[in-house]
Amino acid sequence: MPTDGPGERLLRTGILADMLSRRGHDVLWWTSSFDHFAKHQRHGTDVLQVVEDRYRIHQLHANGYRKNVSLTRLLNHYGLARKFRKHSVLEPRPEIILSSLPTLELCVEATRYGRKRGIPVVLDVRDLWPDIFLELVPRWGRSASRIVLSPLFQAAREACRDATAILGITPEIVAWGLKYAERAPSEWDRDFPLGYSQVPPPEGETEQAAERWRTRGVGAEDFNLCFFGTIGRQFDLETVIDAAWRLKEGDRPFRFVICGSGDKLEFYRKKASGCPNVLFPGWVNRADILALMQMSAAGLAPYRNKPDFLLSLPNKPLEYLSAGLPVVSSLKGTLKRLLEEHHCGMTYGEGDPDSLVATLVFLHDHREASYEMSRNARELFAGRFDAEKVYGELIGHLERIEEASRTPGRSGATVA
Repeated sequence: MPTDGPGERLLRTGILADMLSRRGHDVLWWTSSFDHFAKHQRHGTDVLQVVEDRYRIHQLHANGYRKNVSLTRLLNHYGLARKFRKHSVLEPRPEIILSSLPTLELCVEATRYGRKRGIPVVLDVRDLWPDIFLELVPRWGRSASRIVLSPLFQAAREACRDATAILGITPEIVAWGLKYAERAPSEWDRDFPLGYSQVPPPEGETEQAAERWRTRGVGAEDFNLCFFGTIGRQFDLETVIDAAWRLKEGDRPFRFVICGSGDKLEFYRKKASGCPNVLFPGWVNRADILALMQMSAAGLAPYRNKPDFLLSLPNKPLEYLSAGLPVVSSLKGTLKRLLEEHHCGMTYGEGDPDSLVATLVFLHDHREASYEMSRNARELFAGRFDAEKVYGELIGHLERIEEASRTPGRSGATVA
C-alpha cells in the first residue's frame, strides 16, 4: 500500500486506486491492517488514512495468520467482513464498488451492500476461492470436505450471482466466476490481466542495489537466474535446488538467486546448504528487484501445477517480462501457451530437475535464441501487460458500467 512507506511497489488494487484518484474519482479503499506478504500487523486498531484529497484507505483490524491457506486466514476474512458491514454504512454511498476475490467474505458483504442500495458491484477474481481448499485434500476425501466447506461454496455462489459484472485475470477465470453465478456472460464480464508497473525507484537507488548484489557475490558476468516470491507450498523450489546441485560442477557460471520469505524458507536453505551457486537473500525491495533483473539471464517461475495456477497468468512472470527476461516456468496451461505463442520463455517438467537443467543449459549455450526471447518478452509486455495500459482500460470499463446504471445522488467509488 502507498502508506507502507517510500519505495513500496503497488499491486493491482493499489495501482487502480492511484489511477482512479488521478482521473478525478473519489476513492475509498477498504482493506486489512494485516500485511498479507510480510505477515505482520500495520496497526493495532482500525485506521482511516488520507493518501490524497480524493483518496482514502480504511484499514480494518483483524487477526493475523502465518499460512495463506489456513483457518486463521478464514477468521481474518470473517473479521474484515464483519467490520466492513459495520463501518460502510457510515460512509457516503459510492457510485460503484470493485471487490477482489479473495477476500470471499468481503465480496459477499459488498454485493449485499450494493444490492440493497442499487449500486453496481464488480467482482475482480484473482484466485479460485474456495476451490483451492479442495486441492489440499486427497481425492478420496474431497466429497466430505465439500460438505464441510459448503458455507464457503454457498458464499461464492451468492457473491458471483449478485455481482453486476465478473472480471478476472484470464478468460478461464472469468468463466469460473460465471459458473458460480449460473449465468451466461454479459457485455460487462471481461478479463483484464495483471499489470506490472515500471515506475523506477528514486534516482541512484538501483545503482546502490546493484552494488549490494555485487558484495553478495552476484555479478553481471554470471548466468544469473532470479526468483522473487513467497517461499511456500505454491512453488516447487526443491526441483530448482536439485538442478543447482547438478550444475555447480560444470564450467557454466550458473547462479540461482532466490528472493523472498515464507514458511518453507528454512527448509530450502537447509536443502541448498553447501551449494555455492544458490543464494537466499531474503526479502528484497523494489530497487533490489530491478537491479537483480538487470543482472539476470532469466526469471524462474517454478509453480506447482494446481488448477488455480493452470488457469492463471501469475504476477511474477509478468515482472520478468517487463525487464526483458525469458521466463523459465514449470507451469502448464495458460502461461505455457503464452510463452510458446510469443517465444519468450521455456517450460520444463515440474519435479524434474534434469528437465530444468536441460532448459537452462540450452539458454546458456544458445545465446541468440535467448536474446530473441528477451526481445519478445519486452514487446509482449509493452503490448499486453503494462499497468498503465491494462488498468487504464479496466477503469474505462468500470466507468461504462457505472454510467449504464447511474441514478442521481451518488458520489465516489469504493474498492475492497
